[in-house]
Amino acid sequence: MHILDAIGNTSLVELRRVVPAGCARILAKLEWENPTGSMKDRMALGVIARAEEDGRLKAGDTVVEYTGGSTGASLALVCAARGYRIRIVTSDAFSREKRDQMAALGADLVLVPSEGGKTTKKLILDMIEKARELSREPRTFWTDQLNNADTIAGYHALGDEIWRQTGGAVDAFVHSVGTAASSRGTVTALRRHGKDVKFYAVEPAESPVLGGGQAGPHKIEGVGIGYTPPLWEPGLVDEIVPVATAEATMGRMRICCRTHPTISGVLWTAR
Repeated sequence: MHILDAIGNTSLVELRRVVPAGCARILAKLEWENPTGSMKDRMALGVIARAEEDGRLKAGDTVVEYTGGSTGASLALVCAARGYRIRIVTSDAFSREKRDQMAALGADLVLVPSEGGKTTKKLILDMIEKARELSREPRTFWTDQLNNADTIAGYHALGDEIWRQTGGAVDAFVHSVGTAASSRGTVTALRRHGKDVKFYAVEPAESPVLGGGQAGPHKIEGVGIGYTPPLWEPGLVDEIVPVATAEATMGRMRICCRTHPTISGVLWTAR
């Protein structure tokens, strides 16, 4: 079995002790079972495979990306397995553990300084510009996760798995938004099965841009980039739920108090 064959087909379990009394039935997709511990493995494999298929990525090329860590680790894994060099633009705003994981998987790291260790719109734009600069070097493929539609297709299998594992008994999907690719890909796949599955998008309360608020610094890694991501599709969402950094850290689940008989929530597993 190849390491990349271990991506996907993760477990789905019901949460029983950590949900409020009288709560809707909550199911969690254990995406930490992917090789790097993140759902981003799905996207990384899809993006690299598609680029190989259409000739944008060839043997001996270098892959470049900007990331807070989860995407970087996933791309580093896939590139190591496929034989590509990878350069990752990241920042001290993201955990040392993430940076160490990317390096351990063979990535060359380029650090962009943050403002007080927080994620801000300026930081994201600075990281993107640095990646753009590196992408101009010969034999370089920039995955450009915020603008690459191939990332969406990488998550279709996630929606199909949830549908199959629940026997189609899923009424709502809860997910945080970073690039918007994972939520868009999963919701699209779920709704292809012919049911109007509700989608609740979660974003940092300190930077509620999807809900029409002002951008601001926050400490929830991997989500809330400070502006509407290019891949965001507002027509797919039923409600946007702001969650504060402190609340996210404590793991509270206000959304689970909805009255749906079944809610399937994919646990974001960036840490």
